[in-house]
Amino acid sequence: MSDDEQRGGGAGSVYRVDGLLGDLQAADERPVAPRRRADAERNRAQILAAAERLFAEQDPRTVTMDRIAKAAGVGRATLYRSFPDPPSVAVALLDEHERRLQGQLIHGPPPLGPGAPAGERLAAFYLAMLDLLERHLPLALGAETGAARFRTGAYGFWRVHVQTLLVDHGVEDPDPLIDIALSPLSPELFRFQRHELGLSVERVGGSLAAFARQLLRSGGEG
Repeated sequence: MSDDEQRGGGAGSVYRVDGLLGDLQAADERPVAPRRRADAERNRAQILAAAERLFAEQDPRTVTMDRIAKAAGVGRATLYRSFPDPPSVAVALLDEHERRLQGQLIHGPPPLGPGAPAGERLAAFYLAMLDLLERHLPLALGAETGAARFRTGAYGFWRVHVQTLLVDHGVEDPDPLIDIALSPLSPELFRFQRHELGLSVERVGGSLAAFARQLLRSGGEG
């Protein structure tokens, strides 16, 4: 009994797979998935490269799917198969940079990684995030504008990290403080401070580090 018969193929099934018919079926079936995967990966790379240029060259809020598709040299349907909207493209670009920082928070040396007092770790986290925003602000603005910021996976990770620091420090009710502690890292606020007020990263970072140490004073009250 053939494989098709064992699978219960109906009257319309083709049971004979030897000879020319079998060769044509095999030739048609084997390369399709790898070729499609290669095409999809190439299209994704083109899309991300083009989008990163657009986010850097103009206000991220004005980047549209049409502009991304044209800059990438792909059709709208191809673009929408990979990404539903411009923020999702920005999220994909920003994700790699954020994952590096996440790895440092979990496995890196103190004070950014484990082993330092909570206040020092929060200060180091602020400084690392400011550095990320300084280098990738257009992507952060494109990915995390407004309320969308609170729904990103990265923001969820930052919340867990800050919550852990608050709990480790002995804060009795840490939940209301989590988002307050993260609010200075809003991309919109960073852009306002850097590009409208003209504050330097060092000045903002110094103030945030002092705030972190005051909020979680080493050996102090929770």
